[in-house]
Amino acid sequence: MVPLVGAIDEGTSSARFILFKAGTAEVVASHQQELSQIYPQEGWVEQDPLEILKVVNICIEKTIDKLISAGGSVNDIVAVGVTNQRESTLVWDKTTGEPLYNSIVWLDVRTSSTVDQLLDLVPNRSRNKNYLKPLCGLPLSPYFSAVKLKWLQDNITKVKKAIVAGNCFFGTVDTWLIWNLTGGAQGGVHITDVSNASRTMLMNIDTLKWDSKLISFFGIPASILPKIKSSSELYGNIKGGSLQGVPLSGCLGDQQSALVGQQCLSRGQAKATYGTGCFLLYNTGNLKVNSTHGLITTVAYQLGPKQPAVYALEGSVAIAGAALNWLRDNLNILPSFSKAQEIAEKAELIKRGEVTFVPAFSGLYAPYWQQEARGVIVGITEDTQACHIVRATLDAVCFQTRDILEAMNKDYGSPLNTLQVDGGMTANKLLMQLQADLAGVNIVKPNMAESTALGAAMVAGAAVGYWDIMGSRLDIPFEKWDPKLTENQRDVRYSKWKMAVERSMEWDK
Repeated sequence: MVPLVGAIDEGTSSARFILFKAGTAEVVASHQQELSQIYPQEGWVEQDPLEILKVVNICIEKTIDKLISAGGSVNDIVAVGVTNQRESTLVWDKTTGEPLYNSIVWLDVRTSSTVDQLLDLVPNRSRNKNYLKPLCGLPLSPYFSAVKLKWLQDNITKVKKAIVAGNCFFGTVDTWLIWNLTGGAQGGVHITDVSNASRTMLMNIDTLKWDSKLISFFGIPASILPKIKSSSELYGNIKGGSLQGVPLSGCLGDQQSALVGQQCLSRGQAKATYGTGCFLLYNTGNLKVNSTHGLITTVAYQLGPKQPAVYALEGSVAIAGAALNWLRDNLNILPSFSKAQEIAEKAELIKRGEVTFVPAFSGLYAPYWQQEARGVIVGITEDTQACHIVRATLDAVCFQTRDILEAMNKDYGSPLNTLQVDGGMTANKLLMQLQADLAGVNIVKPNMAESTALGAAMVAGAAVGYWDIMGSRLDIPFEKWDPKLTENQRDVRYSKWKMAVERSMEWDK
């Protein structure tokens, strides 16, 4: 018998369940299924909580079927961890388990007006977006869960009634899944971990507990909040399906999980995940670094209830892979995601000009935090073709990443030489070379696509004694891209990007 550790990886566009051999990056079996999204109005993005739960359970059962077909046994599974899209906000009736509203997805911008109302509550009429940052590490933004929860409480009658009746539970996706997997209305565990709690604007970044001042500012009853746990401990046992009785013992927000899976466990290491958005985390160890350059301070992980928290600086890009989807679905100039490299490479063969695309569809996140920004494409001439727009889209991902790296260098005072990468977009080798060229750093990509799920498996396995995270480094082969442009060449192109960003600012005021 080889002990196996499972990871539920619930993302924005799909969910998967993956079984790893404990202590290794070897995948034994897995299954993935897409998730649908709902767009009730422009800028609103929702998902059905029951569909999320259903798809996760399907992925678990299909994976177990594959394991058994390969000669394995469910009895070999010693633990399961959860990693999830962060900030997406759910509320449900704790007595029936029924959702009170769809999940409001992290990139939803309906709460812009809620942010405006909250800014009016800031003392001295300063409307300072960073007013709460010393407590929670985060600026006031539609991005974070407390603002979404405030909107639900103010606008959805079923939510108001459930809160008054004492029947409402709030959680991010991890909380929803863990509560249901451990029994739901029949004794499910209502918890979250420090990495997810640090994204709500309700947890004190120092004490790792819900903060009374933050709760009061948002007007949210403490009774609906889950209990905060470490990222690696026994939360409970799974109550149904093929995993009946298996310990649920690990939980990390997806970007923190990728940091662990990439083994960026030492101070000064950083990773970027390229998916729907792009997220950079820079490990600052047990030192909490307060950014003065537009980044946020977040909890990276806590490897056990008696261990200190490890912190990170984070920069978030709202639109990365989503921009390619937009080219495919809205402009019809990209037949498929996989064709992006081939089409973008044609731009090198044709007079290119200086086309620059700022995909600020729902505003700009770090380091600008400009919710009124909107997308612009500039530098178009009569020579511009579809391939130039596709190439400019890849450039935009790289420039947004450089924005964050520049801010990290200023905040931390130690320029990064190597950036470890993962996520679906890293299959595009042109994008990886462009990232090295335009940011001036070495790009390292492990030849292991499941870094996010691996991180969840690592913390779950560690909690039950089957994974030595800090003591045994995984040996994973990698690809590497070194910068080919000179510093002057990349700075000239970056200055054009900054000019385009200026033109995108405050467009929707």
